[in-house]
Amino acid sequence: MTLQELGGYEWEKVGKSGNRCINMFRGHSYRSQDPKGRLMLPPEFRDEVFAQSPEGRIVLTNFDDCVAAYPLPEWEIIEQNFAKLNMADRGVRDFHRFFISGAIEVTLDKQGRILVPPHLRTYAQLSKDIVLAGVGRKFEIWDLERFENQRKVMQENFDQVMDNLAGSGFELRF
Repeated sequence: MTLQELGGYEWEKVGKSGNRCINMFRGHSYRSQDPKGRLMLPPEFRDEVFAQSPEGRIVLTNFDDCVAAYPLPEWEIIEQNFAKLNMADRGVRDFHRFFISGAIEVTLDKQGRILVPPHLRTYAQLSKDIVLAGVGRKFEIWDLERFENQRKVMQENFDQVMDNLAGSGFELRF
């Protein structure tokens, strides 16, 4: 599927890679959450969630000052990867505890909404105005002001980050 511009957001679906079809979340969308913490997903995100989990199951967790949202199959891979780690390292145990204990499984309702629980709304300091940011295999739920601040910091550090990526072997083709 080619890049689409739909009502202020940009989306693209990635096709087949080898034998596995890899779908990804891309772009960002401005949304509002209701007083109960319900949040309407954009149609492209809903379609992606249902493509990976026909029941519409997502796992939400605290991560990087936002709420990270993984379709259930992606979350199961993360849990399998954690099971392989050496838990003798205190930092690994602390991160594991933080990341997994913050997780909760939610299901899209008939209107395509998810309920973000209070502990995650508090962690991410979510106000009424929200940004959903597609970042590959997951999407993130950000408070609008925090999202804009994060983007501003990234813009200020862009050249340094690009130099670091290039030094690690990452190639960005134009």
